[in-house]
Amino acid sequence: MPRKIWLFLPAVTVFKPVNAFAQTAGGIDSGDTAFILLSAALVMLMTPGLAMFYGGMVRKKNVLGTIMHSFVAIALVSVQWVLIGYTLSFGPDINGIIGGLDWIGLKGVGIEPNPDYAATIPHMAFMIYQAMFAVITPALIAGAFAERMKFSAFLIFTLLWTTLVYDPVAHWVWGNGGWLKNIGALDFAGGIVVHITSGISALAAALLIGKRKGYLREAMPPHNLPMTVLGAGLLWFGWFGFNAGSALSSGGLSAMAFVVTHIAAVSATLIWVIIEWLHRGKPTMFGAATGSIAGLATITPASGFVGPMPALVIGMLAGAFCYISLNMKGRLGYDDSLDAFGVHGVGGILGTLGAGLFAEKLINPAGADGLFFGNPHQLVVQIMAIAVVALYSFVISLVLLKLIDWTTGLRVTEEEEMMGLDITQHEESGYTL
Repeated sequence: MPRKIWLFLPAVTVFKPVNAFAQTAGGIDSGDTAFILLSAALVMLMTPGLAMFYGGMVRKKNVLGTIMHSFVAIALVSVQWVLIGYTLSFGPDINGIIGGLDWIGLKGVGIEPNPDYAATIPHMAFMIYQAMFAVITPALIAGAFAERMKFSAFLIFTLLWTTLVYDPVAHWVWGNGGWLKNIGALDFAGGIVVHITSGISALAAALLIGKRKGYLREAMPPHNLPMTVLGAGLLWFGWFGFNAGSALSSGGLSAMAFVVTHIAAVSATLIWVIIEWLHRGKPTMFGAATGSIAGLATITPASGFVGPMPALVIGMLAGAFCYISLNMKGRLGYDDSLDAFGVHGVGGILGTLGAGLFAEKLINPAGADGLFFGNPHQLVVQIMAIAVVALYSFVISLVLLKLIDWTTGLRVTEEEEMMGLDITQHEESGYTL
């Protein structure tokens, strides 16, 4: 390259903020389409990654049963999404509450763009990208009741919960005409829709289903930490599709979301390790892996609205507050087996507040300024969104779980729990050495 051209390049403007939910009209852009399809594949990979992350954390007699929760969610929720989930979440608005049935069975969802959501990619690409978010969300909840729920109860709960909790909340926050979207609630990639709904529902499940036999009386260490760390790595890798892909185009905003996602993850990891070292005397690999996921979950709602330094602060807060929440559950007496609430619920709430504090319209003109940029009202909106979604998720989850318990039964027998869910629920073993 000639020297004079090379010297000119730094002066070229390469960062161009774009609207996260409605791109400039002009037909399908092949670059944006390729980016979103790749992002969808990355988000899909997160669910098998979650399976390994959770699978390594349980006792070896429950490894396959735990992995099965995530893996079967891919199939079950994808079918639900195609039939009714997508239209309930993103279909033509009904009073700001739910999408209509116009797109049931993907009727009318084709290869032409839908300008209400993403005007430079096929409508079908937007649909499948959003499907992967719906898939992983109920799989996150399974961490709260790992090692003790019937597989049949899990299937029923997942199907009902996705329909009655995830789909309406997705419409409120992201759907065209959704009431939380209309009042200005900020959730770039799922802090409210994914992490608060799943984390609060996980808390409800842990409280209702009760503790594992021997909880706090006998050791229940992770049986395969390398599996958990590999799962954390896959989640981290996929999270770039989760957050950067939510820009719905390949450009400046997706680049910024990618970068702040990584910054929050690494800062949370370091803070977690330091606090654990000071608190327990030794830093652990398990703690580092958990800290990274806490940072990723926490930056999610703010990832398309904040810059690098706020992301560093958000990650540090995630490492500290999520560490505290995990260490409080024993004192509070509930058994959230794999810390679904402590990481995703607490992280989702913290990140949603972070968006209300640090959001900048300079980063994303389609967003809003936060408290620290002259707009205290945005923090009020964020707090209201957290409260409403948390209450809704908690109550509906309790009702669903109670109904399942009254009908088919929720929990395995004490004998089945002692034998392990791999044998009693699936008649197979994770290890035949």
